[in-house]
Amino acid sequence: MTLNGNNSSEQPIDSEIAADQSVPTAMQITDDLDRLLEILPGEIRLHLEQHPQREKLIEVVLDLGRRPEARFLGQAEYLSDVPVSAVDLSYCVDRVGMFSGDNRAGIERTLHRISAMRNRAGEVIGLTCRVGRAVYGTIGMIRDLVETGRSILMLGRPGVGKTTALREIARVLADELNKRVVIIDTSNEIAGDGDIPHPAIGRARRMQVARPELQHQVMIEAVENHMPEVIVIDEIGTELEALAARTIAERGVQLVGTAHGNQIENLIKNPTLSDLVGGIQSVTLGDDEARRRGSQKSVLERKAPPTFDIAVEMLERQKWVVHEEVSETVDSLLRGRQPNPQVRTVSETGKVVITHELSSDSVGSMSRRSRSAMGEPRSGSFGQARGLSLTESRGGSRESSQRTGWRSSGQMTPLPSYSRNELKSRSSAEPLQQAYLEQQDFDQLLNESLDRSFRDPRDANAFEDLPPAGPNGEDLPLHIYPYAVSRQLLDQAIQTLNLPVVLTKDLDSADAVLAMRSHVKNHSKLRHAAKAHQIAVHTVKSNSMPQIVRALQRMLNLDDPGSNEPVNLNLFYRSGDEDEIEALEEARLAVEQIVIPRGQPVELLPRSAKVRKMQHELVEHYRLKSSSFGEEPNRRLRIYPA
Repeated sequence: MTLNGNNSSEQPIDSEIAADQSVPTAMQITDDLDRLLEILPGEIRLHLEQHPQREKLIEVVLDLGRRPEARFLGQAEYLSDVPVSAVDLSYCVDRVGMFSGDNRAGIERTLHRISAMRNRAGEVIGLTCRVGRAVYGTIGMIRDLVETGRSILMLGRPGVGKTTALREIARVLADELNKRVVIIDTSNEIAGDGDIPHPAIGRARRMQVARPELQHQVMIEAVENHMPEVIVIDEIGTELEALAARTIAERGVQLVGTAHGNQIENLIKNPTLSDLVGGIQSVTLGDDEARRRGSQKSVLERKAPPTFDIAVEMLERQKWVVHEEVSETVDSLLRGRQPNPQVRTVSETGKVVITHELSSDSVGSMSRRSRSAMGEPRSGSFGQARGLSLTESRGGSRESSQRTGWRSSGQMTPLPSYSRNELKSRSSAEPLQQAYLEQQDFDQLLNESLDRSFRDPRDANAFEDLPPAGPNGEDLPLHIYPYAVSRQLLDQAIQTLNLPVVLTKDLDSADAVLAMRSHVKNHSKLRHAAKAHQIAVHTVKSNSMPQIVRALQRMLNLDDPGSNEPVNLNLFYRSGDEDEIEALEEARLAVEQIVIPRGQPVELLPRSAKVRKMQHELVEHYRLKSSSFGEEPNRRLRIYPA
């Protein structure tokens, strides 16, 4: 699978899926345009009848005192230089049906809609004559979802084709899937004006609504009186209608509806319609859960299961974004993560092409999952990864085995290895001397490798020349999920040592977990979550810099350089003032020049509590013990030999 380099990239799924679904290349369109032109004044009607783009006409706008305007797909033009008069408006009003409470009227047995604008006295001063078309085959992109029997919500801006798609869904469910379908047609826009519905809805039944504010009552009435298997609703716009939709869904009836809003985020932010996607509520998390999530204690969460299982965002007429699990999408958005929806388009040959729109965070996560699915070990199976490497080495020569990591790439030079016979032939004293020399060589190699190989993880080009996998098969940089471990100390260690590590708040995209040992013992949810995601849990005894540094080195499969390695004092600074620098340098010299070589305890100068804590951490780095004694302000550190 190929990913583009943009922040969000589209990536085809299985090509067989795209090949199996097809849409008729020539959709059948019924518009009854002549019936609409008959209600227009003579000059305007004549101009449109002879217009070369009449098949692309969307609507005709007649405003009192302004020139008549025709709007086509992608453009608009004036139909006459003579302004619209009150006589022209009366001519049109007399030839259409009765206007309802929402100022909409229609032409009997057609799908056209005429909407009125009125002044304060209630007189019509403007008309919008919208062309209604029945497009057969328009739902080919989501026909597989319609057949599942799950509730579907269509979203999109006005004019994108929501009602047209809704009409075709009703026909397919009634005629081709033989279901009992009832349409709640508040404005007679789905099945047309008049008592006899338009043939475009097939065998589906239509219930008209006397007043728009009674739509929710008619929705409940349809379920109670007519035993439908599917309810079709256009333009859910009030809280009562949203509650009625939830009541219908909980009774086991499939819902298909539309709502104004380009994306699911619009519904989440809309308090009136948020119940369609489950509703939003503010909750207070416990300390452990807030620490696990890395968030504040007060967060927003979904209140209930969504009314609609599937949401379709109609971006364009031939490009729809499909959220197959609305609950997962809403949860991801509330937690600050970008969802991974399907993008369905129709190719020139009539095939439905299904792609996935990935954010930059999702690309890394998918890359790791795809490597795991192909049989490559994840970072959580460290023992399995090493076992696999040993098996490969035993099965073939050392040179031909496929190994990954810094050592195999030449970034780190491995220590020389010897056969058993060579080791046995050495004298009893030689191995000790050789081991000491090898340790010195390794320390030097490690220092050179750290200076040359470790990059700043914030640098986008830092890892271009590194191999695509780390020492245990995981991707680089290593993604770590910290739990109850100081992020400040972690950031300081990563930046100071330039480790290829990235901290993440998403357990799904993590390669490993770094947690406090006491919390892991008392938190079974963390252990179960790590086991379910197949990632390893590394622990530290305390929130101290030496513990964190050793844990990071262990996770990166770096050997501990030991006490002979010069320490980087930048790891232990807090503010970096002169008092801290002097105190840490004093402790370092005491350890390296007295405690270790002579085996004698040393007392340091009196320091503040904050500085003494840094000195304790520095001593712990050398694997030595220390204690504070004395009374303030003369309390000081005593360092003991091993």
